[in-house]
Formats: sequence, structure tokens, C-alpha cells
Amino acid sequence: MHQPLSYVHPGSKIDKSVVIDPFVTIENNVIIGKGTWIGSNVTIMEGARIGENCRIFPGAVISAIPQDLKFNEEDSIVEIRNNTTIRECATVNRGTSVTGKTIIGENCLLMAYSHIAHDCIIGNNCVIVNGVALGGHVTIGDHAILGGNSAVHQFVTIGKHSMISGGSLVRKDIPPYVKAAREPLSFIGINSIGLRRRGFTEEKITEIQDIYRILFQKNNNTSQAIIKIETELKSSPERDTITSFVRNSGRGIMKGYKQN
Repeated sequence: MHQPLSYVHPGSKIDKSVVIDPFVTIENNVIIGKGTWIGSNVTIMEGARIGENCRIFPGAVISAIPQDLKFNEEDSIVEIRNNTTIRECATVNRGTSVTGKTIIGENCLLMAYSHIAHDCIIGNNCVIVNGVALGGHVTIGDHAILGGNSAVHQFVTIGKHSMISGGSLVRKDIPPYVKAAREPLSFIGINSIGLRRRGFTEEKITEIQDIYRILFQKNNNTSQAIIKIETELKSSPERDTITSFVRNSGRGIMKGYKQN
């Protein structure tokens, strides 16, 4: 259902249950799943793929071309998966020829004025707080939370279940399960409250703490720390997730804990 004051290109594919408020523009080659609501003055441009039961608030712009001077009008898309909410004036750019798509996972919340650049991949259940800016090719794991007005350098990877303080400048990769704050951005502990809320046992939280003590608090360099973690601690999904993340970090991981 859409208002007569909105524009919907006949080449778009929109489920009949979608509610489209006045002054919305939906261009060609757009797909929107059932139960989604599109608020007034939203612009959805070519290449958007929006799932079911999403909510897009007034002023958002979805699937604009990348802010990349190398972009040459190649075909690409934005994929926004089910049950995701995008608040006022947020912007999500479509991909470039490098990957062809920008992806926002299920059950995410992108708050007002946040910006998701080309070729980003955001996992499920993530919260991107007001004013966050992601450069191109940023990857964010499930359940991560980025505090307001944070800026993330292109090609950074942020691990799952991590929490980043508001106003942070994220220049390095952030391993999973941690809290990051200060300038330059540093490890300040594990995200124990978030982990408890998501059903991690106290035993598992202690195991993660032990891993990060070796990595960040025992005066080891990164290579030494990984060897010690794999030698001294039993294999587990969490241990192996952390060690794999550190080994495969493209930009290097953030600094360890230091007292002021």
C-alpha cells in the first residue's frame, strides 16, 4: 500500500503488505519484502534488496551510489535483511565492483545519521548508534555495538560481541568479545555484561578473560601471545575464534590495556 504522493517505479518489486508513506521515492530494480514500513521522505535507489518486517524512518537514503571516485556505474546492490530498523537520515551506499554488495544483517538497528559505506558487511543483531560513520569495506561481527559518533577506517574488521565507546576513532581491528575505548583506541576489558545477556556462562566468560590477559596484559607481543594461548589453554570455539581473528587481521589489532 502506498500513498498517491509517493513515487514507486513500475520496475520495482514490492510486496502488497508493504506500507509506503507520502513523499517516498522508490527507483527501478528495488525489491522489498512483506511487512516492511517505509516512512515519509525516504529515498530507495536502484539496487536495494530490503527484507521482511523492516522499518525505515523518514529521511533515510538507501542504495545511493558509492562515494568512491573509482565507481563507474557498475551493477551492485544493498542487501538489508529481515527485521532491521534504519532510523532517521541514515545512509546506506551500495557496493562497488570489488564485492558487488553492501550487506546489513538481520535484527540490526542503525540509528539516526549513521552512514554505512560501500562494500560493508554488518552481521546480525548489531547496533550502530547515532552519527557512526563506517568507511568502505568495513566488516562487523554479530552482536557488536558501536557507540555514537564513532568513525571506522576503511577495511577495519570488528569482532562479534564487541562494544566500542562513543566518539571512538577505529583505525585498527577490534577482536571479538571485548570493550574498546580511549584514544588511541585500546582494550579496556571484555564485554562481560553483553555476554551474560546473551547466555554466556560464567565459566565461558572467565575463559575469554584468561585469553585476553595473555594477549593484552602480560607484556607479550602478538605472536608470543598466540603461541601461549594455544599452548596453555584448551581448544574451544571462543579460543579458536579469537586466535583466528588475530592471525587474520589485515590492519593489525588495537592496542592492549594501559593504565593512565
